[in-house]
Amino acid sequence: MEKFDLCIIGGGPSGYAAAMRALDFNKKVLLIEKKKLGGAALYNGALWSKTMWEYSQRVAATREVVPTYEVCYNDVKAQIDQALTERNEQMMKQTLLLQERSNNTQTLRYIKGTGKMLSANKVQIQSDLGTFEIETEYIMLATGSRPRKLNHINIDEQTICTSDGLNNFEDFPKSLVILGAGVVGCEFATIFSNFGKTKVHLIDKADRILPFEDEDVSSTVTENLEKNGVVIHKNSSLVRMEIKDGKVEYELVYTDGRREIINVEKALISVGRVGNIENIGLEEVGVKLSAKLNIQDVDTQTNIPNIFVAGDLTSQMALVHVGEREARHAVVRMFDKVKKPIEYSNISTIMFLNPEVASLGMGQDEAKNKNIPVKVVKIDYSLIARAIAMRKTKGFFKIIVSNDKEMKILGMRAVGEHASSAIQAIAYLMYTNQGIEDLANMMHPHPSIIEGIQECLRMLLKKSIYKPSVFKDKLQAFSCVDGYCTPIDFID
Repeated sequence: MEKFDLCIIGGGPSGYAAAMRALDFNKKVLLIEKKKLGGAALYNGALWSKTMWEYSQRVAATREVVPTYEVCYNDVKAQIDQALTERNEQMMKQTLLLQERSNNTQTLRYIKGTGKMLSANKVQIQSDLGTFEIETEYIMLATGSRPRKLNHINIDEQTICTSDGLNNFEDFPKSLVILGAGVVGCEFATIFSNFGKTKVHLIDKADRILPFEDEDVSSTVTENLEKNGVVIHKNSSLVRMEIKDGKVEYELVYTDGRREIINVEKALISVGRVGNIENIGLEEVGVKLSAKLNIQDVDTQTNIPNIFVAGDLTSQMALVHVGEREARHAVVRMFDKVKKPIEYSNISTIMFLNPEVASLGMGQDEAKNKNIPVKVVKIDYSLIARAIAMRKTKGFFKIIVSNDKEMKILGMRAVGEHASSAIQAIAYLMYTNQGIEDLANMMHPHPSIIEGIQECLRMLLKKSIYKPSVFKDKLQAFSCVDGYCTPIDFID
């Protein structure tokens, strides 16, 4: 029976990252992937949807100048296919080359198939090569997740689909309803409305979309979606959704008792994801699950000491960069010493909407709800030279700090062009537990979006170039204490 130092079940972003990191320690690694190397994140998730978003943004920008401009759906699919092929070829090229170069101290073996734990040190593999068993010192579980389905809706992945079924579209639907106003639902509402060929409906059971975000973030995204023609069914619950004559009919009931029946061409169900925990041997080995069917872990380690987990199977954020970080961290825990556990409070996230939204740490609403005293400073994009030059002045930067002399950064929200790139400087300050003064005093390039961050920090230090007393609607500062946020004048 062949022996390995590490057996990884799942070849998505987390599993792939774990394999590459283990090679750094000259270990013998087995990587098992059921379908395609890169996993759902590549073929049905982040890269797929973000390539489509980028294309839709360019189309939307062109349509602002030439309102009659149209794009062919096949051209969009071709761009997406090229992006996926490029990424897959990179991963496969490296995997196969490293496998060929394997030696006595560093070995990578890649198998397309399934892996099931028989014990804490034994894994059964089924592939085109047959069924066989291997022994391993450590096991990494990285089987990812799939879209959640609803029992009362007939999801055929053609007319009513999850994100996995969007690949089956042959053209832009004339109309599309999206169930779920979270990140994925709002992203696809943005994408399809950007192309200008689909009437988009968004079902939202709450009184506002993105309910987990600050209200000003939600309202900015809502305004732009509605400007793009998206109909948001707020305070609504889905009574039924069914396929009739090849189209979709759905019925809503609103909190005020009103009912509505609407017919559209296609439907997208976006109500979260569930981990792929079936048939990997969790029960046989005794790996514990949480009440929400995530694998329980402490800093990536399960209750079985030599079995680790990363990515969507954990109870943490189901994001590619989080899964990759967890996987690499777990490998270091296996074969070396780590300096400190993973810190999730300073992880930045991106929402590909219109405009972009980037979040980091605590939000203003969260601080208020938890009765945490904070100071909040906010600058409108219309005061940032680069945004003015781009003619993209819709958005803002907002930084939340502790309500004391230390003014420790607790979180940030960025809404607007380049938000995803701009937020990382603040993430670094949080990660290294540094103060705001050094970043405020640095020479930032001009014109750049990140000058807005610098001006926010200058506001906190009472030395901003633009004064809130003059630009009261564009520069704002609040003191939030005992659950109440009031404007303050500590800056001027």
